[in-house]
Amino acid sequence: MNDAVLEYEYDSGERATTVLRSVEQEVGEIEGGRSRTTISRDESTVVVRVEADDLVALRAALNTWQTLVGVAEESANLGEIVRR
Repeated sequence: MNDAVLEYEYDSGERATTVLRSVEQEVGEIEGGRSRTTISRDESTVVVRVEADDLVALRAALNTWQTLVGVAEESANLGEIVRR
């Protein structure tokens, strides 16, 4: 088993919650049979844990989750700009 943990720290718990809610619905939806992901929040940090059967599956899953979190961050930033 191969695993990795990605931690994304934000300036507030509210921002972390926004990112978490944006991506958590994808858990179980995008994974193949070779990887598993859990997502959690610890105050202002979002934690993505990925386990995979092999390194290729781990790399693919990490790339996917990094992209999803990046899009969620950009969307949160756009929402903040619109509210100003």
